[in-house]
Amino acid sequence: MREIRISPSILNADFADLGKVAEELEQAGADAIHLDVMDGHFVRNITFGPAAVGAIRRHTSLPLEVHLMIERPDLYVEQFGDAGSDMLIMHRESSCDIGETLDSIRKNGMKTGLALNPDSEARSGFRFLPKTDMLLIMSVYPGFGGQKFIRKSLAKIKSCREYIRERGLKTIIGVDGGIDHENAGSVIEAGAVEIAPGTAIISSGNIKKAIRELRDL
Repeated sequence: MREIRISPSILNADFADLGKVAEELEQAGADAIHLDVMDGHFVRNITFGPAAVGAIRRHTSLPLEVHLMIERPDLYVEQFGDAGSDMLIMHRESSCDIGETLDSIRKNGMKTGLALNPDSEARSGFRFLPKTDMLLIMSVYPGFGGQKFIRKSLAKIKSCREYIRERGLKTIIGVDGGIDHENAGSVIEAGAVEIAPGTAIISSGNIKKAIRELRDL
């Protein structure tokens, strides 16, 4: 049996009230909080940086999984570590040395994550898995919340799960994008251990109920 983790994304939350949202997620039974950092270059959106992560850190003891949708994650590893990040997730498609940046994340005391965009082949990230705590499969195109789940992502999840299992790696699979009560079961069945639902929880009107219903699936 796999222990399934729910790490809600707060991308669609009211940015003026992120501390309160973090507190509510902790009280509602979330396992971690997924923070989407965007720079306006890697994706066509801008969110927040290390200062906001540090502010959220003061409101919760939950692990903060910081998803760097930025062009040069290697330049900001230390800053996000100092801000209180527990995991840094970088993109395989970013413009830096992937292996060196994963090493830098570890050296700064954080867990490592590697994200793959929908158009990136699964095997493009395989050689980095020994350095990766979580392989994050993007089931939408990064940049904006509220998008529809891309069903072809299920095949990629299965492929990655099989590769990891065959080689006895400890990397877990996470899935980010369009996760809701209709597809969460299929995502877990395909091999995911962690899901990062956003709108389905934050915009549900009842965060605790939404998390409980997802966990029941």
